Amino acid sequence: MFRHRTPKGSYECTVSGLRWLCERDVILKYHFRNWEPYSQLLKDMQYTQGGPLLDITMELGELEEVHLPHFVCLGTNPSLRNEMKILHVEEHGVSLEEVHEVTRFHVKILHPKFSAISLILRLLSWNVDVHCELMLYLTVMKETLIPRLYLFPSNPGQIQAVEQQESKFQGSKRFPITRPERSFKLNSYFRLNIPCSTAINPPRIHLIQRDTTPSFFKAIVKITGIDIEMELFSDDERIVWTEIVSRDEYYQNQALTLSGIPAEEFLKKHRSELIQGVKNPMPIADDLLSKSMIGDEEYSRIKAETTEQERMRELLNAVLPKGPEVMGACLKALSEHEHHLVKYLRESST
Repeated sequence: MFRHRTPKGSYECTVSGLRWLCERDVILKYHFRNWEPYSQLLKDMQYTQGGPLLDITMELGELEEVHLPHFVCLGTNPSLRNEMKILHVEEHGVSLEEVHEVTRFHVKILHPKFSAISLILRLLSWNVDVHCELMLYLTVMKETLIPRLYLFPSNPGQIQAVEQQESKFQGSKRFPITRPERSFKLNSYFRLNIPCSTAINPPRIHLIQRDTTPSFFKAIVKITGIDIEMELFSDDERIVWTEIVSRDEYYQNQALTLSGIPAEEFLKKHRSELIQGVKNPMPIADDLLSKSMIGDEEYSRIKAETTEQERMRELLNAVLPKGPEVMGACLKALSEHEHHLVKYLRESST
């Protein structure tokens, strides 16, 4: 759920891609909705999704304009503008609204009335190009690398779904990769090649809008300490995207694990010993604050405690709910500032 109070001006949410313009103070809240309950309805209407389904509510005031994100590539087929409509999902059914203006990544609506709302596209044919996202996650173990590459039409709701799914995978870490330089054709198939891998599943991915978490390629690489080369092939076996993740990148992030033990497991297993044994938690908190892994308010709560034990307890309370990246950074800081304690706990775990 997102909630914003904004004075007069124009704004954009960097997570959802939603933009709005207001002439006075407003409060709006919104969240992503699942398309699944409306999939059959769209098919019956001969429409398809063109962007995320956003449920928007105004708590105060009205908007002059709202700009909804979309993933349709108009460069190859400008006439698609004529096939776009705004779908409103209301309590007793749905309604369609004309689009006022279309830009590369947004559609503009004037004086909007809100419900669950999205851009949809009339399905005259499958000849539609879409802007796409690629998200790479990597699990690094002692002798095996497991890359997972997600491919899907650009949709902030789907990005959020991937992040939520990956947070459940132990030792998972996202790696920044380049975006495709061109749009991809909807309803086409793609194949991933990683020369050093022993297996990649599934063999191909079908590029369609999914109601649930996007599909992904999962590869097994039985060699560590090497650069990982990736190539994505289209239906006609042309290379449409390449990437190299250097060994230095993923070894640099091995603070997520310690001797093969994920950071989360280490911190939870040795919570009591860390609370009692860390001599000065503040340098660790300083490191995490400087990397934006904890916020100012959390830092202040840690600093306000009167004993080192309570400071460490408060630090762990702030870190443990945040996921693998933050816990990995905490473990790295612990290893640097409390080397002897971490070494002792590590050896006692083996």
